[in-house]
Amino acid sequence: MLLAGDIGGTKTVLAIYAADQRAPLAEQTFPSGSYASLEALVRAFLAAQPHPVEYASFGVAGPVVAGRAEVTNLPWKMSEPGLKAELGLRDVKLLNDLESIAYAVPRLEAADLHTINPGEPVPGGAIAVIAPGTGLGEAFLTSDGGRYRAHPSEGGHASFAPNDEMQLDLLLYLHRRIGHVSCERVCSGLGIPNIYAFLKAHGHVEPEWLAERLAASADPTPVIVTAGLDTARPCAICVATLRLFVSILGAEAGNLALKVLSTGGLYIGGGIPPRILPVLQQQDFMDAFLNKGRFTEMLERMPVNIILNPKAALLGAAAYGLAAWG
Repeated sequence: MLLAGDIGGTKTVLAIYAADQRAPLAEQTFPSGSYASLEALVRAFLAAQPHPVEYASFGVAGPVVAGRAEVTNLPWKMSEPGLKAELGLRDVKLLNDLESIAYAVPRLEAADLHTINPGEPVPGGAIAVIAPGTGLGEAFLTSDGGRYRAHPSEGGHASFAPNDEMQLDLLLYLHRRIGHVSCERVCSGLGIPNIYAFLKAHGHVEPEWLAERLAASADPTPVIVTAGLDTARPCAICVATLRLFVSILGAEAGNLALKVLSTGGLYIGGGIPPRILPVLQQQDFMDAFLNKGRFTEMLERMPVNIILNPKAALLGAAAYGLAAWG
């Protein structure tokens, strides 16, 4: 029996898998902040389960270095040896959350995906994964001839590269305020308010009703996204925010695709893409993705898919564990 988990700053999803089954035998979602540690949360879950667990693999929202990790926005610190000892398991593996999503990619089915560009995938070709959620995650997979292996990165924290004059102005606007401007600062849930503030400062009008909603909300991102998707009452500044966001995402996705030569395809995960699917299906994303000069034709052949399955990170953590210990 394998315990798999998707460990995030807001919520943690745990599930128990048997080696011969795709669907979990048990699954439960917990508010992460209600527990002092991952060990405490796991014990609470396992105490109510009749299934004996021997191994565990956890996807963690944060970097994993030498088997140790800290969860972004939580005071949890964890290590593979510590979890193994505290939980009495035979072995434990910590994965970066994007590494987990990457491991899920080869196991995703047609219903889990929405295709933006069908392309011409090369069998065994490298696969790129980019995921704008609260932050911006990036990872990639390479084939060893029979099985794909995922590789984590912190590419979302690499420097933002503008692609036109408006984006140059955006870079200067943020640079004057925060110094280094990473891709995450403009291409994530954290970045959407930065784009909005830039557009507002550069002449876009903020309606009074929107200002009131933003003032009453602890998180401006859902308010901006909802207003930008409202076809009954379009909000110009929010529509412009989403269009600029999508263009930046397309350009960075193209950068990643070139860096890892993802002839096997590009997969877009995270919580934001399924939410803004109508905007991603417009031409802004693919125009930015393909705008790579002499390599446009190569990128045209790369499949581009949006991951719709919200539990891809859990599925990937389970896939890794079942392959390692199954």
